[in-house]
Amino acid sequence: MRCHPRRPQKTSRAAATAAIPLGTSVASWSPACSISSRWTRISSGDPKVPVLYQVERTRTGSSFSVRSVKAVQHGKPIFICQASFQHTQPSPVQHQFSMPTVPPPEELPDYQALIDNYLSDPNLQEKHSVVLNGIAARDVPIEIKPVSPPTLSQLQRMEPKQMFWVRARGYIGEGDIKMHCCVAAYISDYAFLGTALLPDLWQYKVHFMVSLDHSMWFHAPFRADHWMLYECESPWAGGSRGLVHGRLWRRDGVLAVSCAQEGVIRVKPRVSKSKL
Repeated sequence: MRCHPRRPQKTSRAAATAAIPLGTSVASWSPACSISSRWTRISSGDPKVPVLYQVERTRTGSSFSVRSVKAVQHGKPIFICQASFQHTQPSPVQHQFSMPTVPPPEELPDYQALIDNYLSDPNLQEKHSVVLNGIAARDVPIEIKPVSPPTLSQLQRMEPKQMFWVRARGYIGEGDIKMHCCVAAYISDYAFLGTALLPDLWQYKVHFMVSLDHSMWFHAPFRADHWMLYECESPWAGGSRGLVHGRLWRRDGVLAVSCAQEGVIRVKPRVSKSKL
């Protein structure tokens, strides 16, 4: 399978695209129960060159099957991904965490409205305005509604935790659950690694930030075009790396997907321009 990216692929695009040939190679199986991916080149690929996806049927068993895919550019692998598929099996052993109690998405402003509100504040510092305008300029095919958005004063120092409602823009439909898994792979990477930067977001600007590896575990069926609560937290950051964990909850309280990611985070101090 070939893909011609218009710009450098992030983990979300690479994982979502790689999951398509992985899923078609096990068409008669249930959706993936896990996906693990890793960049082999931090530069993340050349947007001017097509990406060749090579699929390997690593293992086909009676209960589980494993498929591997390698993304190749210039004859060299830049990204590898492995997925595990399982035939549905009932089990009396079941439990999950409880979904956080939060306002429904209908009661919350979207990302753009929230940023516009921040930018309209006359007390907003210039360095904060630059960050917010940068966020607003991103064009992503995802609807986002942050839960408990911080005030301007709280933006100065935040914990490495955040929650927001997310869903794909437009209608995907019932369709094949494997397609919803591909879209969830894209959604899961949005602002995920940035969670590790929240405590220092206003003190430093990102010089280089990219994923090293990204893993997902699929627990229950879901619709990626329906609202899901994305709960993100970073238990650790250091050594120019950050670790983040995430959970995607269905509105009915079912834990649908768990995620984990580690990435490189290199920053530079923010320098305020003198008004003299």
